[in-house]
Amino acid sequence: MEEVPSDSSKFKMQGQGKSDWGEELRQKMTSYNASKTKSGEEASSVTVIFSLDNTVKGLSQILCVLENHSVSLSHIESRSSLSVSATTEFLAVLERGEGSEAKLTDILQQIKECVKSLEVVQGGRNDAVWFPRTLEEMNPCLTRPLYAELEPSHPGAKDPDYLAHRKKCWDVAQNYTIGTPVPRMEYSENQVRTFGAIFSKLKTLYPSNACKEFNEIFPDLVQECNISEEYIPQMEDVSQFVKKRTGFTLRPVSALLSARDFLSALAFRVFPATQYLRHTSSPFYTPEPDLCHELLGHCALLANPEFAQFSQEIGLASMGAPDEYIEKLSSVYWYTVEFGICKESSGRKAYGAGLLSSVAEIQYFLTDEPTVKPFEPSTAIKEVYPVEGFQTTYLLADSFSDALQKIRAFAATIPRPFTVRYNPYTQSIEVLDSKEKLLKVAEQLNGELNQLMDGISKLK
Repeated sequence: MEEVPSDSSKFKMQGQGKSDWGEELRQKMTSYNASKTKSGEEASSVTVIFSLDNTVKGLSQILCVLENHSVSLSHIESRSSLSVSATTEFLAVLERGEGSEAKLTDILQQIKECVKSLEVVQGGRNDAVWFPRTLEEMNPCLTRPLYAELEPSHPGAKDPDYLAHRKKCWDVAQNYTIGTPVPRMEYSENQVRTFGAIFSKLKTLYPSNACKEFNEIFPDLVQECNISEEYIPQMEDVSQFVKKRTGFTLRPVSALLSARDFLSALAFRVFPATQYLRHTSSPFYTPEPDLCHELLGHCALLANPEFAQFSQEIGLASMGAPDEYIEKLSSVYWYTVEFGICKESSGRKAYGAGLLSSVAEIQYFLTDEPTVKPFEPSTAIKEVYPVEGFQTTYLLADSFSDALQKIRAFAATIPRPFTVRYNPYTQSIEVLDSKEKLLKVAEQLNGELNQLMDGISKLK
């Protein structure tokens, strides 16, 4: 079968996919929230999804928080989580009373201390969307995939051995904690042959079709992680390879994530990646991202400092952004990290993982058939991209540096009452929303600038 690109980002990016609630329920709650703000008055309600292990104790604590701040619970529904056993999920609408002076963001912060996970589905226009600020807060966000079962049309949906493989990968991902070694996976002989067939074809295409930054790193990735036609690399080994070069680490996930959860992980230099392999009956087709896409398509460039910064900037831009801007950032991600192409002296080259992991499309993008436009975020957010088959349009970047500057300029247009900064020493997100915080950052930057000037002076 002719290869169809695995199109990882169309799954990671599509929709908002909050937790594992059904789309019908989401539409109902969206309609409910819309009806509350038709008058044009500032909204004072917020819709949240939270999960609890101890339902009675957790609900009691939440009700106390709401009562203390004159916040009413105008709607609540519950269900057993499809992705986490022994956990109950709740969808609730909180409304601030007329006598309440507390900000919803402060109330949510208190509620977050009572629950296993918390996610804002929709909030008032004056209240920022909650986002994780530490790795501990981030980890639960990566254990709520968009689906728990394969579609009936999936090549491996009726294969007991393949389903057992997926179950093992699922269990590892759902129980993983960021910062610990990724458990090693065992792959069958048929799976190794499938990976080998893909790897053997792609490695012959990279020298002429991939960007120079990819080709500079890929041989080292192959050597240090023992990648070959006879061996599937382990995620932990690849993660350590990338971490040594840029600080990015790989975090196993059980299936596709919502756009917000996926992008926010990038802000921490954490890349959510799948460990499962596509079904052996279709070595050159997969309906979802698999380890071939993640490890062969993404990881070499995640080990490039400039590209790693590029990826993190997209993640930082998503923190606290309104839903409509998450969708826009998803499009920017699609046309860069997934299907980006760039200029080189010898012609157009691929740097997007969707191209670098597709035997067919890494050749197709060089033909005259697709449309090629200059990369601009304003163009990316307006393009309608196909979710199946080859891309009809590619956006051509002058360089990683040029694309990064354009993304920074676009991020500045996102309506947030603050900016954010990643602190690599504490591995946390700092919200810069006061003069004091900005002055503290300025002092740190001044110290680094003095070190730079001292180094320059010693080169003279």
